[in-house]
Amino acid sequence: MQSNADLVILNIGQLVTCSSDGKPKRGVAMRDVGIVEDAGVACIEGKIAAFGRSKDVAAAFVSSESIDADGKVVTPGFVDPHTHIVFAGNRLDEFELKIEGADYLDILKQGGGIISTVRRTREASLEDLVEHGISRLDKMLACGTTTAEIKTGYGLDPATELKMLAAIGELDLGHPIDIVPTLLAAHAFPPEFADDNDGYVDLICGEILPRAWDWYTRSHFCEERRPIFADVFCERNAFDLRQSERILKTAKALWFGLKAHADEFTNLGCSRLAIELGAVSIDHLDTISDDEIKLLAASETVGVVTPTVNFNLGSTHFADARKLIDSGCAVAISTDYNPGSAPCPSQPMTMALACRYQKLLPSEALNAATINAAFAAGAGNRAGSIREGNQGDLVLFNTSDYREIAYEFGAEMAELVVKNGQVVFDTHQA
Repeated sequence: MQSNADLVILNIGQLVTCSSDGKPKRGVAMRDVGIVEDAGVACIEGKIAAFGRSKDVAAAFVSSESIDADGKVVTPGFVDPHTHIVFAGNRLDEFELKIEGADYLDILKQGGGIISTVRRTREASLEDLVEHGISRLDKMLACGTTTAEIKTGYGLDPATELKMLAAIGELDLGHPIDIVPTLLAAHAFPPEFADDNDGYVDLICGEILPRAWDWYTRSHFCEERRPIFADVFCERNAFDLRQSERILKTAKALWFGLKAHADEFTNLGCSRLAIELGAVSIDHLDTISDDEIKLLAASETVGVVTPTVNFNLGSTHFADARKLIDSGCAVAISTDYNPGSAPCPSQPMTMALACRYQKLLPSEALNAATINAAFAAGAGNRAGSIREGNQGDLVLFNTSDYREIAYEFGAEMAELVVKNGQVVFDTHQA
């Protein structure tokens, strides 16, 4: 007897499950994407009810919403574990300055970069931030992303950081993409604390973090037992190791999960610090040391690399993701979608860059953008892989071989996106 399903997809050439043993993938396991050929998948009440051979799924389930994949590829929805898409304004002038040779940290020191976005974000209304955020999420959805982390960090004062959190909450409720909130008040030093950096650290630890935690406890994220993270940008001309340690330890005492921007331009020891504090991820890792790689491999922390940043800056130096994987680290990739260093909404483009510049195989890049990215966002128990009970987050690609997702770049191949068992993007209806 057939069961009623909300959605059935049949005649899938390659169903790429990216399934794991309940942990992020490491080493040779990253080359296994768990392909089921001539496959089908059924979703009930927003979750994956079953998958397997197409004929078996067709025999077991009936649905008014039935899709013929016509031999194409279906993967899990992408997870983007590191983005900064709630902001106002743009940085087009700085784009030209960088082309002419200006250094990112020099622009930041002169009041540009993050600070220029801070000025515009402070002036923007909550409604404006939400409106622009929806537009950016729409671009990500069209590329196949169904779960994304979003950071604050363009407020750098209590009122605007809370305004950004409110925008993140509204985006999660109003957009198909599931959002993971992260407080990044420690993104840069605001102009009013230019001569009193430790005073701003006092403000973060004494007011912004506690108020953000209070917001979280009253939010739907807490009600649904979805985590919130705290992050810090530990870097030259940003937060030093001592300041980063104080912020991360304060956040941990308040029960935030932890993340860290570490080793992007200079190694200050933040990778070691964050790993020892149990961070869910450390991100960038361009200058991580060999000793810290060993610590990362022996930990539960996920290393997130962002090749879009290096590409955007015109750099020839990328984080050595090949070495990280070969050393046994759990590695994820992210767009780092932001107005300054990575204006990129596309995980397929990130995969393409990771394959070419960081020597990941297409299988490793896909696992890094799905199952491992989900664990880097604290969502590995519900997203990033196709398994029974997971969210029905699926992408149908216009190709018969999953490797083409990373092989072809510059044109998005996502033909149809399913979120929680419902079609939310369809090129045929666009």
